Amino acid sequence: MRKQPFTIDSYVHVYNRGNRKTEIVRAVADNWRFLQSLRFFNDSHSSTHILRQLELAGLAVSDTAKPTISREFESVFEMGWPPNWPEKDPLVKILSYCLMPNHFHLLLKEIRKGGISKFMQKLGIGYTNYFNLKYQEVGKVFQGGYKAKLVNEEMYLKYLCIYIQVINVLELFPGGLKTALKSPKDAMKFVDDYPFSSHLDYAGLRKSLIIDKDVLGEFLPTSEDYRKFAHDSVIAKDFYQILEKEDLRLE
Repeated sequence: MRKQPFTIDSYVHVYNRGNRKTEIVRAVADNWRFLQSLRFFNDSHSSTHILRQLELAGLAVSDTAKPTISREFESVFEMGWPPNWPEKDPLVKILSYCLMPNHFHLLLKEIRKGGISKFMQKLGIGYTNYFNLKYQEVGKVFQGGYKAKLVNEEMYLKYLCIYIQVINVLELFPGGLKTALKSPKDAMKFVDDYPFSSHLDYAGLRKSLIIDKDVLGEFLPTSEDYRKFAHDSVIAKDFYQILEKEDLRLE
């Protein structure tokens, strides 16, 4: 898919998969490292050794050491911006994300010219360097350049949010998505237990330092509003028809 042109204030669905459809995370620590990358690379200042600085402070997932789960969680969701760094100057707004074993989805807002391009470049290079160093490999981690699709309408934004945060996760449900949909209550409990998606932030189960809900916070102002919309979307046939029509799925 060719990247569609977009301007400041555009909402863009960005996604990519592992090279040759292989896994982009092989261990729990890799998931946390990717989430750390979403947070700390979303800044206009140089990212030279930015996560290495956190590693030395014992706050980032290391290439070699194995930090505690509490430290991993803290650096993504609870730790403030390091006081010795320049004040954070975001490149984009990250409204929604989901990291899967062999691909990822992001819903981004362009807030400065070239912001999405710069952010995705930093994310791709930074995570690839981490992955190759850790696993002593060379070459591409991701399958070429990221894909980007412009999203124009309010309803598509809300549906895309659910697709990214809920439907993707349900692909991991035992038996897959079709099995999950036979028991919506169990399906939503499964999504609640998946830590590598922004669903938890919208569902009121976690407060992330990664996302900015932006307009989705207006459309779905409370966790109850979000949960109802997520549940109703998952069981609605027209929701999946819209996904197909808008080509929101990762091909």
